[in-house]
Amino acid sequence: MRIDGRDTRTIWLGEDGTAVVVIDQRALPHRFALRTLRSDAEAAEAIADMTVRGAPLIGATGAYGLALAMATDPGDGNLAAAYGRLLVARPTAVNLRWALDRMRAKLAARQPADRRRAAYAEAAAIADEDVATCAAIGEHGAGLIRAAWERAGRSRPVNVLTHCNAGWLATVDWGTALAPIYKAHRAGVPVHVWVDETRPRNQGASLTAYELLAEGVPHTVVVDNVGGHLMQHGKVDLCIVGTDRTTRTGDVCNKVGTYLKALAAQDNGVPFYVALPSSTVDWRISDGVRQIPIEERAADEVALMTGETAAGAIETVRIVPRGSPVANFAFDVTPARLVTGLVTERGICPASEAGLTALFPREEADRAA
Repeated sequence: MRIDGRDTRTIWLGEDGTAVVVIDQRALPHRFALRTLRSDAEAAEAIADMTVRGAPLIGATGAYGLALAMATDPGDGNLAAAYGRLLVARPTAVNLRWALDRMRAKLAARQPADRRRAAYAEAAAIADEDVATCAAIGEHGAGLIRAAWERAGRSRPVNVLTHCNAGWLATVDWGTALAPIYKAHRAGVPVHVWVDETRPRNQGASLTAYELLAEGVPHTVVVDNVGGHLMQHGKVDLCIVGTDRTTRTGDVCNKVGTYLKALAAQDNGVPFYVALPSSTVDWRISDGVRQIPIEERAADEVALMTGETAAGAIETVRIVPRGSPVANFAFDVTPARLVTGLVTERGICPASEAGLTALFPREEADRAA
């Protein structure tokens, strides 16, 4: 995507050929800041504190984190230690484990002297593949938006509701749930996006709105609980969200609040699609509610809120009474029965084991083996 007229990814190799540079997403939308990672520990910290977030970008950052470790010490012990440090940085998004497993398998097969080169090459390949994957998701999903426009007689923009941020900031480029919107917009299909604020970290209001504004896509930020109202009054043509982990049976785990949107969509006959790369499918599990670990994050994410004052200062304030207990469940699971379809890099399929297996037979065969 373009920032200040320049093509920009969310992660890239620094000028020294070793350090890794990422966009510090905690500063958005008020400041555009970069953070340089020089060790696997710093990469793990960036994942844990949400300098970077979004399942595909977490995976790419984990891959580069192992490359940073190999630049320091390519031995077996450091490879194992770095793998462990990075793996526990975020528990829900399966892309992190997928990327680390891929990196570890590639590096373990090489002599230590060759691991640094191989690690950076493989991390770059993971990043490049993510861009191509997300672009393909965008092309497939754009067809859904165009079809909705045709059904409306090309008489008005297509209204899409999304939750959390699944745009280019959540990936290396393009995004998952927002990629179809970008592709449709660039193809001349009029589209308007309802942007859930996505409490408690406000990734919708801060990040999705930031992206759409930069791309020139018409959008409106709404509070999280207005989605059902909009659907009742015919103001949503389809929902598109992302996912951090998807079971082989089509259950999807996304930012908390997604389940409620899916229930409202079903009640109002609104199609509910989930956009995802195949790396987000956890072929080992079949029951998302019982088997996907739900990350519980710090209470301060709920109790505190950061924003820009009228004077331009960035301030953090408390909105919860001191002493009131706070629970911060970061994700929820939407059962496959509520999902109209899964939008992947290979096409759109039903949210079912049969649907996923038809598109990804090799992955299913590897799991069965």
